[in-house]
Amino acid sequence: MLSRLYITNIAVIEKAEIVFDAGLNVLTGETGAGKSIIIDSINAVLGERVSRDIVRTGSAQAEVTALFTELTDSTAVMLEEKGYPPDEDGCFLIRRTISVEGKSSCRINGQPATASLLREIGRELINIHGQHENQALLDPERHVGYLDRLGGLQDVRDVYQEAYRRFCSVRSELARTDMDEQTKARRIDLLRYQLEEIEAAELREGEEEELLEQRNLYRNAEKIVESVTAARMAFSGDEESDGALSRLSGAVDALNEAGRYAGEMEQLGKRAQSLLYELEECAGELRDFGSSLEFDPGELDRIEGRLDHIKRLTVKYGPTVSDVLRYGEEAAAELEAIELSDERAARLQEELAAARQAAEHAASALTTARKKAAERFSSDVGEQLAFLDMPGVRLEVAIEPAELSATGGDRVEFQISANPGGPVRSIAKIASGGELSRIMLALKSVLAGADDIDTLIFDEIDTGISGRAARKVGIKLRQIGDERQVLCVTHLAQIAALAHRHLLIRKEVRDSRTFTEVTSLEGASREDELARIIGGEVTEVNREAAREMLKEAR
Repeated sequence: MLSRLYITNIAVIEKAEIVFDAGLNVLTGETGAGKSIIIDSINAVLGERVSRDIVRTGSAQAEVTALFTELTDSTAVMLEEKGYPPDEDGCFLIRRTISVEGKSSCRINGQPATASLLREIGRELINIHGQHENQALLDPERHVGYLDRLGGLQDVRDVYQEAYRRFCSVRSELARTDMDEQTKARRIDLLRYQLEEIEAAELREGEEEELLEQRNLYRNAEKIVESVTAARMAFSGDEESDGALSRLSGAVDALNEAGRYAGEMEQLGKRAQSLLYELEECAGELRDFGSSLEFDPGELDRIEGRLDHIKRLTVKYGPTVSDVLRYGEEAAAELEAIELSDERAARLQEELAAARQAAEHAASALTTARKKAAERFSSDVGEQLAFLDMPGVRLEVAIEPAELSATGGDRVEFQISANPGGPVRSIAKIASGGELSRIMLALKSVLAGADDIDTLIFDEIDTGISGRAARKVGIKLRQIGDERQVLCVTHLAQIAALAHRHLLIRKEVRDSRTFTEVTSLEGASREDELARIIGGEVTEVNREAAREMLKEAR
């Protein structure tokens, strides 16, 4: 559950530490006091998109930190799989910083994380139901998702979606073969021309590098010949002077003669002899290289022409010879596919029929499961609606056949009958704001047993209700709070009186600046806040009414 929330420089909140308990936590306060800022802060720390305007005026950055404790086993396993396990005490810490420039950074248990990962994890920790979510009930396309969640049909839906993906894949592949004859003929001509051009070039891997090396050799032929000739003269000499070999040979003979009388010279002579052998090998290799130097003036033109040909091909088909060869392989494969397209299309038609049959079979199984879930769902939601002072309202799930789509082969819509014996009609046509709030709460109550989310947040679930219905909503929220943590922003005393923990959001002006503070209420202070909600002013009559509400809640 969400145990603590630390907020720094978010809107009008300079600094706040909010402690939440298990059970039902309510947040109350004057309109505009900053209750929505608490919800915005929670959204921010869960990785949802936020505007840089959320940063308090005059501050460089804002920061929100959320501490989660007493995690369920399933939640702990999920976090472990994501690579962010709880610490040894079972705690889990999320921190998000938003700069005034709009940049943000996220950390999970001290480790850097992306906002998208934070968002993914956050949605497994907290489910926020805001006023806008009531509008989801008005959109029939969202109803199928509710039904599948409430019915626990994810496994059946996964089987269908795998079959549907296969069907779509084969259908797309078949569509690519659907080419008119004129277009097909033009494509075949182009591919054949490209293949002939590439094959005629007889390219091979590494050829361009070899040619560049040869070109460099031919372009510098004169310098190479001059240098080799000079080296050979230095080694062997000419008619006018001795070379290094002759002089070193003479030195070796002299040292050997001296070595007959002085041992040190004998060793030096041996070393000089080794140098002589090495120098003779160098002279031999130089002689062989010089003999191989035959520069054909026309060879450079041939090399330049070949490189130019390769250049033209790489400009058309790829930056390297490897890319050109690869393009040729792909062109050959495409040409074969087009030439055999009629045969391939016939094969794909058979595969498509089989894939469609498999998808329809999986869709039929999903439909059957949905119809069973719809009966149970209507009954469970009906019980919740009756408790919420809507006993005459009957909710039914209309399931009609539809074209196969990502969600199945059904069109699902929630319909209600507002009066006993009356016809069922679309929720969008007959539900009021208060009815939508209670219907959504009924859905959430049923969903509470279908998911493992630790914390539910209701932002003004009391819209459009009052009196007895409001008390019933409060009782239902408290019942949900017996199973998991509930946070609720409310304007109704009937709901606030039933909370396990009551938090007051209050705005103050100090030194011409606005501040929002969060205070936990108990005893007389809680009675005063309930009295304010009841009558707008804290009077003894209103206090007495507040005491009576708290007494009934206990």
